[in-house]
Amino acid sequence: MHFVTSSLVHGIARSYNHVIAAFMRLEAAGERDLPLSAVATSIAFDVLIADSSRMQAQLLAAALRRHPELHIGSCQMNAASILQSVAIRYPQVALLSFSAPAHFADEIGTLRRFHLSHPGIAKIILADSSSRDLVIQGFRSGARGIVSVTDCNLRVLWKCILRVSAGQIWLNTEQLNWLIELISETPSLRVFNAAGHSLLTPREEQVVALVAEGLSNRQIAIELRLSEHTIKKYLFRVFEKLGISSRVELVLYAVHNGQPRTAEWLPAAAGLPG
Repeated sequence: MHFVTSSLVHGIARSYNHVIAAFMRLEAAGERDLPLSAVATSIAFDVLIADSSRMQAQLLAAALRRHPELHIGSCQMNAASILQSVAIRYPQVALLSFSAPAHFADEIGTLRRFHLSHPGIAKIILADSSSRDLVIQGFRSGARGIVSVTDCNLRVLWKCILRVSAGQIWLNTEQLNWLIELISETPSLRVFNAAGHSLLTPREEQVVALVAEGLSNRQIAIELRLSEHTIKKYLFRVFEKLGISSRVELVLYAVHNGQPRTAEWLPAAAGLPG
């Protein structure tokens, strides 16, 4: 079951200090969320916070501990620390705080390694903003929810934890559309020579990607809205360029020399180079 919010409301503002202050104001006004026992389940559960900043982790942990149903642990945002913490106390939900864009690749790698080791733990990414790349790579790597901390408040984060711990997905409408667009796109496989130069035209790259996925010429023609004869012509040119003579050789070549990527839209009637 997918749970999608129309937007991720306002709040957690620019630092976790603001998060706690907002929570205090809500509580003083008598607007604190109902306890977990009244909302979802009477069973307490564990949440692990992974953050490269110890202070930020402690501040967020202090805010979440106001919900007595939660047992909060924290660690550094790296695979070794996360796996060590999980070995000591197994959480149902993990909050992974992504920092600067410069660390994006490392943090996605940490998420992927964590997910491969413990796929049963629901993982939520906390980030300053949610770009298309973050959403796609995050969900590919095992995330079940993404929260932009500059655009939401603690109440939204609390609701996200509840939903994700119940096996649901936390996405806003824009993020969901990014994933739907990804599913709808035709794959492409860029093939390079020894000098690192692309050998094929964009349409040829699409044909190679679909061959590598096991599609027949007829299926590829349907996928790309071209004639089967045109697909055969593309394959003949690909074979010539790569110096191969069979689909098996093409798949093996693509596996060893190809780089998957998102394909650009190429209409069937377009006059394509090559």
